[in-house]
Amino acid sequence: MGKGGNQGDGGPEREATVPTFRWEEIQKHNQSNDMWFVIERKVYDISTWCKRHPGGKRVISHYAGEDATDAFIAFHPDLNFVRKFMKPLLIGELAPDEPSQDRGKNSPIIEDFRALRKTAEDMKLFESSHLFFLLVLAHIIVLEVAGWFIISYFGNGWISTILAAFVLATAQAQAGWLQHDYGHLSVYKKSWWNHVVHKFTIGHMKGASANWWNHRHFQHHAKPNIFHKDPDVNMLHVFVLGTKQPVEYGMKKIKHMPYNHQHEYFFLIGPPLLIPMYFQYQIIMTMIVRRDWVDLAWAISYYVRYFFTYTPHFGFLGSILFLNFIRFLESHWFVWVTQMNHIVMEIDREPYQDWFSSQLAATCNVEQSFFNDWFSGHLNFQIEHHLFPTMPRHNLHKIAPLVKSMCNKYNIEYQEKPLLRALIDIVGSLKKSGQLWLDAYLHK
Repeated sequence: MGKGGNQGDGGPEREATVPTFRWEEIQKHNQSNDMWFVIERKVYDISTWCKRHPGGKRVISHYAGEDATDAFIAFHPDLNFVRKFMKPLLIGELAPDEPSQDRGKNSPIIEDFRALRKTAEDMKLFESSHLFFLLVLAHIIVLEVAGWFIISYFGNGWISTILAAFVLATAQAQAGWLQHDYGHLSVYKKSWWNHVVHKFTIGHMKGASANWWNHRHFQHHAKPNIFHKDPDVNMLHVFVLGTKQPVEYGMKKIKHMPYNHQHEYFFLIGPPLLIPMYFQYQIIMTMIVRRDWVDLAWAISYYVRYFFTYTPHFGFLGSILFLNFIRFLESHWFVWVTQMNHIVMEIDREPYQDWFSSQLAATCNVEQSFFNDWFSGHLNFQIEHHLFPTMPRHNLHKIAPLVKSMCNKYNIEYQEKPLLRALIDIVGSLKKSGQLWLDAYLHK
C-alpha cells in the first residue's frame, strides 16, 4: 500500500483494472450504514466491518468520507499487522489526478508532519523503557500499602482516615495515568501485552473498564474538541464551551442552566462529581449493557480486594463512604489535569483540518518540571501526546522541540504555560463562554 501502489512494471496485480474514485464520490459515503474512507490513497468500504473494529465503531466512523491516513498511522503501532485485516475492505483507489488530501487540507503541513514522524522513529522515540513503567507501578503499590498501613496502625480516626484517603487518591490518580499508557499501546511492542496489562491496571487497580475507556478516549484523540465526535465536550447541556456554542444556545434561547454562572457552579458539579457519580454509573452500566463480562470480572476483583481490606476497619457502609471520598478527591485531580489542556482551546463543529493542525488547535502544554510530569502523568506534554499517541510518555519531551520548530515554520500557535496559569484559565474560559451566552440570550 502507498501512494505508488499501482506504479511500476509487471505483475498480475498491476495488470488488473483497479476501480478509481473521486473525492466527491467518497465524501457521499459518510452515513452510519454507508462508510468509506481513504488510507494512503486506497479506498476502503467499512460500512459493515466497522462494528468489529477493536477501537469501537464510533471512532472509525468519525473519518467516514475523509482521508484517515495520519489517524490510522497514529493509532496503530504495528501497521503491517493491521493492513492484513484491511485487504478484504479495499474497493479501489483515488483517481490519479485527485489530491491525496480531501477538502483542500494543507499538503505541505501533512508532508512535513510525516517527515517529523519518520524522524521520531529514527530517534527510537517509540521504544519504551520498561524500567520506567515498572517504577511507576511500584510507586503506586507503595502508595496503596501506605494507605492501608495508616488505617491499620493508627486506626480509623478522622485524621488517619483523611490522610489515608489522600494517599489512596494519589495512588488512584497515578494508576489512572498508568492505565492511559497501556491503553495507548505505548509500553510493549506486542499490542496483546498492552491490552492484558491495561485490563489489569484499570480493572483490578481502579475498578473500571478498559473497553469503556478505549471507546471513549480514542474518539477524543481522533477528533479532539469537535462537537458530536469528542465525548469529552459532550456536556449534556450542563456547560456551554468555546465561542460558538454559547452564542448558538443564546440566540435559540436555550437555558438548561444559568450558563453565565457556569464558572461558579463548575466547582460544585464538575470536579467533585465526575468520577464518583457520572463515570462510576456510566462504567458499570456500560459493562452490563454490552455484556462485557471480562472487564466486569476485573472490576469485581478490585471491589473484592478493596472491601476485604477496609471492611474490618470501617464496616461495609463505612467502606463505601471511604471509597467515595477517595474518588471525590481523585475526581478533582483528574478534572483539573485533563481540562487544563483542552477546555481553553478551540471547541467547534468539524473543521476538516489536517491531523497536525487539528491537534494543535485543540491542545496546549504545561511547562515541564519533575512535579508537573508526575502530577499530570506527562499529560503536560498534551500536544506531543496527541500528535503521537503511541509514543511512551517519557519520550514526549524529546520530540517537543521539533514540534515547536514545525509550528514556527507554519505560524501555528504552540501554547505552553505554567501549571497554575493553566488551571486558572479553565475557570476563565468557562466565564468567557458563559458571558457570550448571556449576551446572545439577551440580544433582541
